[in-house]
Amino acid sequence: MCLRSVACLWVRDVVIIPVFARPVFLENLSKLLAADMQSVDQVIRERLHSEVVLIRQVAEYIIGGGGKRLRPALVLLSAGALGYRGTAHHTLAAVVEFIHTATLLHDDVVDESALRRGRPTANTLFGNAASVLVGDFVYSRAFQMMVNIDDMRVLRVLADATNVIAEGEVLQLMNCRNADIDEAGYLQVIRYKTAKLFEAASRLGALLAGAPPAVEEAMAAYGSHLGTAFQLIDDVLDYSGDAGVIGKNVGDDLAEGKPTLPLIRVIQHGSPEEAALVRSALASGGLDDLDRVLAAIHRSGALDYTRRQAEAEVRAAAAALDLIPPTQYRDFLLQLARFAVTRSH
Repeated sequence: MCLRSVACLWVRDVVIIPVFARPVFLENLSKLLAADMQSVDQVIRERLHSEVVLIRQVAEYIIGGGGKRLRPALVLLSAGALGYRGTAHHTLAAVVEFIHTATLLHDDVVDESALRRGRPTANTLFGNAASVLVGDFVYSRAFQMMVNIDDMRVLRVLADATNVIAEGEVLQLMNCRNADIDEAGYLQVIRYKTAKLFEAASRLGALLAGAPPAVEEAMAAYGSHLGTAFQLIDDVLDYSGDAGVIGKNVGDDLAEGKPTLPLIRVIQHGSPEEAALVRSALASGGLDDLDRVLAAIHRSGALDYTRRQAEAEVRAAAAALDLIPPTQYRDFLLQLARFAVTRSH
């Protein structure tokens, strides 16, 4: 019997099955990118292969667990918007997905998470050691694939992004249960931990297309603002979403002691009693006071404030696309920015 044997059958092919019904925008995006995504999936299947059975089991479990596939889609959209006509973007989209997958495997161990996308996390099924080690495998496989592109600029972008993401993870760990972190400090964490891979994905399409430096920077800015907006809305959904829709338990961030923007807003602008309540809940990391914390978040307008900050990021993302010629791909990049703040999961 293998580790945590619940999910030990090896699925030969990676099958991407969304956990939730997709909004119309995601359906249209899927149609636009169908052929490209099929090629990306083929790369993923081929490069996930290992003679070590447990590596296949864990990697395929998380890769095949649903999700919006937005980061690889950003590589494809940015390349398409700038007229790229080769096939290297398929490999780079897979690389970006592998880097994201590795971070998820490690994150769930650090956060002691039990649920992701409505399913048990890999560490719940296979154990922490397997999740960490397979995450290392997926990271190293991504770097093997980068080398095959044989472009030093691409290597630099992805190596730098991976390093910054790791810094963001450590910053988040340092800030755990820290009720004194301010908004600027929190934004630094999410720009490192989350937005940096969005930024790299958008920049890669511009690099492949040979875009001029100003356009490359515009695409990178678009990705950074988009990724920041996505994380801010995740912060909102953690205190307002439906667990059956968002794919994780409401209040998970509080249970993990993460001082996200809604909590920071209550501490800084709620009543003294509300601020003290949130400080205490963050310090304990328990959910005994979740209902009272949720009430304080709503009374203080913290969710509305966080949404407004996300909308400002989306406006900045859209403005960055002013340098990009009008195409169907650019239209979808703009729609993606709007989706970032209107989604329910």
